[in-house]
Amino acid sequence: MRSVYFDSPRDQALRDKVNGANRREKFRARRYPGGGECVAIEKKVKENGLCGKQSARITREQAALLLDGHHGWMRESANDLLLELYSKLNTSLLRPKAIVDYIREPFVCEPGNVRVTLDRDIRSGGASDGRAFGFSDDFFNDALPTVRVGDQIALLEVKYDEFIPDYVVKLLQLGGRSASSVSKYAQARVFG
Repeated sequence: MRSVYFDSPRDQALRDKVNGANRREKFRARRYPGGGECVAIEKKVKENGLCGKQSARITREQAALLLDGHHGWMRESANDLLLELYSKLNTSLLRPKAIVDYIREPFVCEPGNVRVTLDRDIRSGGASDGRAFGFSDDFFNDALPTVRVGDQIALLEVKYDEFIPDYVVKLLQLGGRSASSVSKYAQARVFG
């Protein structure tokens, strides 16, 4: 899985995460395995410990334009998320900052629409000063050179819509595990 994260010139999204801001948001473009030529534009919001995500699909060609700094096409969109990103590209000067690769193993439990993901081998394709190199070309290059970031731990994430069945809760209460808030974007920027 590959994402490119956007941030302001003063790294507002990164600083909000590192400082533990109660409300924070970040935008990313993401390629999903098996997603074909589509790229997802996503906005993640965390407020009072709760997370939410909005998503919109764009074409590979639109993503290449966006990552190359040509985003005028977005102002004609009927999609609210794309219009919001267009606005923030112009007002907050959001720009691509880091490419993040990792391997994801997903598990789905239909009751409650529970999604459990295990992410590992987190890698960055960005320069150490926070600039990712060659976004418009390299984001789509599966042979992009990357480096491992941070402690190589596996991240277990649980998402659900309505409820978590008891047997899933019991599985998650394994000894020697602790809950924490981890950002693959922050790892890539701090340790990449």
